[in-house]
Amino acid sequence: MAAISSVTPTPGAFAAAPATLTASDTITIATGKKQLAVFRNGTGGALNPIIDGAGGSSIDASVLGLGSVNVASGYTFSLAAGETKAIVLSSISAYCQGVVTITGGTGVSLTVFDL
Repeated sequence: MAAISSVTPTPGAFAAAPATLTASDTITIATGKKQLAVFRNGTGGALNPIIDGAGGSSIDASVLGLGSVNVASGYTFSLAAGETKAIVLSSISAYCQGVVTITGGTGVSLTVFDL
């Protein structure tokens, strides 16, 4: 398990080397910052990474007409071979409570930007 460090942009060009995910990696959520996670699947097959915060269980989404939504199993998304996807982590904040672990993305490159 590796801890993936985030990148803080500076004016002009800056280094933003991606980390390669293993079977289980962690990221740190920086409260007060907007974080953008960019996933690139350079493997030969489709993958389904899961972003799962240890503190997430369920949320009340009744305002949206959904009632109680279970977030305990994490946020899963598909990533086809060669595909790149970006996620603003605050948009899935219910899944990012506590220690956030990423699984299911072995071989995927990830860069987390603190904006």
